[in-house]
Amino acid sequence: MTTALIADDEPHLATYLRAQLAALWPELEVVQVARNGVEAAASIAAHRPDLAFLDIKMPGLSGLEVAQGIEGTTRVVFVTAYDEFAVQAFEHEAIDYVLKPVNAQRLAKTIERVRRALAAPEDSVTDDARLATVLQRLQPAPANASPRLRYVRASQGELTHQIDVAQVLFFRADDKYTCVQTAAGEHLIRAPIAELAAQLDPEQFWQVHRSTIVNLPFVAGTRRDELSRLFVRLRGFDAELPVSRAYVHLFKSM
Repeated sequence: MTTALIADDEPHLATYLRAQLAALWPELEVVQVARNGVEAAASIAAHRPDLAFLDIKMPGLSGLEVAQGIEGTTRVVFVTAYDEFAVQAFEHEAIDYVLKPVNAQRLAKTIERVRRALAAPEDSVTDDARLATVLQRLQPAPANASPRLRYVRASQGELTHQIDVAQVLFFRADDKYTCVQTAAGEHLIRAPIAELAAQLDPEQFWQVHRSTIVNLPFVAGTRRDELSRLFVRLRGFDAELPVSRAYVHLFKSM
């Protein structure tokens, strides 16, 4: 049986979607209806559903952020009232993107596509990647590229260090701080991970998770576990870092 999660902070819309899915896909088992992004992320990690219908604008974490953090095989359909997120949706390997109010005929087409994707996951990922590339090309290029970040000032105990970003193994967001990991140890800064991602050179620094950016020259290799989750290994660091599914395609050539 195919399992699914629905996440929407508007209960009546979640109830309506669940009813439509029950009518159009009786065999689908909805394991939970989450009320916000944090609850959705926790439920996906706990239940590992085959499919997640995610609203994009939710409290706590957006649907895009929830999708970024998925480490298993859960596929995503975004259900939202905002069509300006279409490019980002497919960048996060969404199977489909449905606008509110959900139309039964449109949802039926989504279900057809979902079934094909679950039956042949490799083909569907390829199709999604191609569509994401096309959509990305439709976006206007930024008028003026901002200068790339060269140094960060980070704390280690009572000391503040100026660190060359070329020496950083990875950046990882914590509750209130972002960890800056170098071969010499762990330092802390207050800049959010999204702000760092916008300032770092994308050819050198790859975001591999909602909370993690790695420095590519330090990447030693990758490993998949028994659940097909991908982990990246870095030179000079003992532990492995998880790669969420939205970023697995970056390592296909490795």
